[in-house]
Amino acid sequence: MEIVIANESHFKYAQIICDTIAESAKVRGTGIAKRTPEYIMKRLQNGNAVIALDGDTFAGFCYIEVWGNKDFVANSGLIVHPDYRNQGLAKKIKKAVFELSRKKFPDAKIFGITTGLAVMKMNYELGYRPVTFSELTNDPEFWKGCQTCKNFDILTRTEQKMCLCTGMLYDPNEKKSEKKTASKKLNGKAFQRLKNIKETLFLKKKEK
Repeated sequence: MEIVIANESHFKYAQIICDTIAESAKVRGTGIAKRTPEYIMKRLQNGNAVIALDGDTFAGFCYIEVWGNKDFVANSGLIVHPDYRNQGLAKKIKKAVFELSRKKFPDAKIFGITTGLAVMKMNYELGYRPVTFSELTNDPEFWKGCQTCKNFDILTRTEQKMCLCTGMLYDPNEKKSEKKTASKKLNGKAFQRLKNIKETLFLKKKEK
């Protein structure tokens, strides 16, 4: 099994990607935005996607969408072919597309909306946190993508404030802040240990 950054050579998989996403939504009975092969090809062409292949056989996929002048990116369309499910592949794909997002758009907030508990858990493990929709991009083009979802009427009635999906967000600025705080705490503890050692040595020297 190989997970690679997608490119034009993977155009032949665009239709099966769309079919697998649509079939999965039908089986689960959940809402999902439909995507056309042309839409998928564009993500393949600009290198904003990862694809999992077993030789030449399609196994899984996920792509990146860029919003709000690159202030936000979304990892969308995560799908694993039925023949390769329950093998931990979705988690590997999710990690790969997350790392690609961080590499290509290091300052962008990464977000997603999902109804799946498994995806929520994967997001949480990568550092996402649940948020209200107001903390996500306000780019109207993103929300237009929800029009093909069967739950779009809920989103409309609530003025895009809530739906059956849960919004999750990874903010790189928050992570930097957390690291600085952790570093300060660590440095403080190290300084205290050093101080304790010096005081102990000083007392022993004084006793002599």
